[in-house]
Amino acid sequence: MGYDHVQRLREKQTRVVVGLMSGTSADGVTAAVSDIMGTGLDAEVRLVAYRTYPYPAEVREMLFKLFKDGASGLSEASEMNMLIGHVFADAAEAITGEAGLDGEVDLVGSHGQTVWHQPRLKEAAGHLYRSTTQIGEPAVIAARTGLPVVADFRKADIAAGGEGAPLTPYLDYILHRSPTANRVMQNIGGIANLTYLPAGCGFDDVVAFDTGPGNMIIDAAAGRYASLSHDVDGALARSGKPNNALLEELLRHPYYGRRPPKSTGREDFGEQYASEVFSRADAHGLSHVDVVATVTELTVKSIARAYEDHLQGSVDEVYISGGGSNNAYLVERLCRRLSAPIHDYSRLGYPSEAKEALLMALLANEHIMGTPCNVPAATGAGRRVVLGSLTLP
Repeated sequence: MGYDHVQRLREKQTRVVVGLMSGTSADGVTAAVSDIMGTGLDAEVRLVAYRTYPYPAEVREMLFKLFKDGASGLSEASEMNMLIGHVFADAAEAITGEAGLDGEVDLVGSHGQTVWHQPRLKEAAGHLYRSTTQIGEPAVIAARTGLPVVADFRKADIAAGGEGAPLTPYLDYILHRSPTANRVMQNIGGIANLTYLPAGCGFDDVVAFDTGPGNMIIDAAAGRYASLSHDVDGALARSGKPNNALLEELLRHPYYGRRPPKSTGREDFGEQYASEVFSRADAHGLSHVDVVATVTELTVKSIARAYEDHLQGSVDEVYISGGGSNNAYLVERLCRRLSAPIHDYSRLGYPSEAKEALLMALLANEHIMGTPCNVPAATGAGRRVVLGSLTLP
């Protein structure tokens, strides 16, 4: 397969694309198959099938060891890059087979698994730079599937002076902008993020950024105190009471005061931060359910404050997605804090669970078509660029 194949893909009226995504919570790989016609503002996306394939327990344990070890785990990172490539290829093959599309898929877009994201500028040898690393070797996915793979979507934006995140505003703008309503697309994954789409907006009017922890600290508390992967329906938090003194301490984290563009991840709000939170909770003498209630309220208040501090216009509609949308108590608390009505993202015609994998499919399509698809207003990049790197089988 050569680059003439890429030209043939560009000439097709409809491209069948598999998108692969694993987010900050690292629960597994979500695969989505979509039919995509056109590109840019004319792009039309039809979801064909999607499913989340949980990471095998052994793989997830290895991943979290890598998160914990950080820079000291270079050999493990190299090994995990290849292993996660196989796990992502498993998901691509599985969703293709389940959708009955063997031999019909044109392209794969893979985000990979983020293991490091450093959006703040550093300086060395006279250079200012940012960094990001996603594992899940695209060469493995290409070899296993026999398909072209577009991956490494964040790095071109970083090279153009941006933070490499968030990526979702592109899909939000292409699919969900409204001529009459000021909309917020609110995602609550491991990290919470939003996209603000003022009515009739252009690319330069989009505001998007990470608001802070979403499910990450809640999940850590549920695991520590109740041996659960997450707080099911918010039951633990509902039975507790937030501690205002601890909550105010946590809201003093410098990330909340930074102005957008901004992004964050495990480097700010990962395992080490969670341990610090639990130590502070012990010092306050909190019960286990009060700790879960407090960190749930942290997510709610940090999101609400982000609207108050960083959105200049009014908000008419909020559409919520991500794992946090399944936490009934969290959504109830958010409804009380925000003045705009909150709707489930599926109301816009796409399942919440499929959204980010669908984004990867769209970004892969745009790479093939040569269409810039970062949103500099959201990432801080100096210009619009084509995202991703192409690997041929």
